[in-house]
Amino acid sequence: MSLKSDIAIVAIGRNEGDRLLRCLASIQGQVEQLVYVDSGSQDGSVARARKAGVKVVELDPARPFSAARARNEGFQALGLQPPEFVQFIDGDCELVAGWLAVGYGAINEAIDLGLVTGWRAEINPDASIYNALCHDEWRRPAGEIETSGGDMLVRSEAFTAVGGFRDDVIAAEDDEFCQRLRQAGWRLLRVPSEMTRHDAHMQHFGEWWQRARRSGHGFAQVGQLHPHFFRRERARVLVYGVVLPLLFGLGLWLNFWIILGVAAVYAFSFLRIYRDRRGGGLEPKVAFQHAGLLFLSKFPNALGMMQFYLRRLAGRSIRIIEYK
Repeated sequence: MSLKSDIAIVAIGRNEGDRLLRCLASIQGQVEQLVYVDSGSQDGSVARARKAGVKVVELDPARPFSAARARNEGFQALGLQPPEFVQFIDGDCELVAGWLAVGYGAINEAIDLGLVTGWRAEINPDASIYNALCHDEWRRPAGEIETSGGDMLVRSEAFTAVGGFRDDVIAAEDDEFCQRLRQAGWRLLRVPSEMTRHDAHMQHFGEWWQRARRSGHGFAQVGQLHPHFFRRERARVLVYGVVLPLLFGLGLWLNFWIILGVAAVYAFSFLRIYRDRRGGGLEPKVAFQHAGLLFLSKFPNALGMMQFYLRRLAGRSIRIIEYK
């Protein structure tokens, strides 16, 4: 057996355009099985992937799209006896040369490792403050981990044992998947090696806002499935994105001191984030920008959480929230 036959790659995408072609180019020739799963693209992605010689799976639009569903159907396309390991990658990412050998070596060392991941980095972190924030978000310490992003090298046995991803989780589906892996006794590891380069391609505030709203939806949905997870994130959103704005509105009617109190809490929160960013080595201007966006993120997070709860109460199907 060899790396090329032991690992298959499943790439997923929706309207990724040239990003998808760069993704596929970074992968081709490294493994024997490469599957691209498309979620209703209208930009010619399917035709371009087929022209590149890649096996394509088109998701049936009769069912809601999700990254989770795409990864599941990509895994199923590998057949009844898939390779021992599957590398999942998003269509807006490029695989770093040499990563598969590093990941393969790591996951082969321990049979209880269900998942191995590495570092993701932004391709153009200086293109916008939103890209820079993503770049900072991706960098996490190596070692045993609780959760991973969507780019991951997974043991097929572990994937099958937990039933893969949940199709209906539209955000933070990777976090939810990792929780079930750990509950089933599998270990997760991040190795100190570059794995993928991501192209967030966020140029506008509205795109960042939509992405933050999607994150809030993920906090609520995954938190409903695993109450211990995202508990701190949900609490922060509730306080800063719901309770304090309500108190501020109440202060407009009742007492000016309430308004001052709310403003003081918000100022303290902003300064704490700014201090942490400066402590992480960011220049004052960049740290100020990061702190501002992280401070503001609680509001779209709150909208996303409320959207999940309202959809659930109404019994409506949950559909993807796109930011590109």
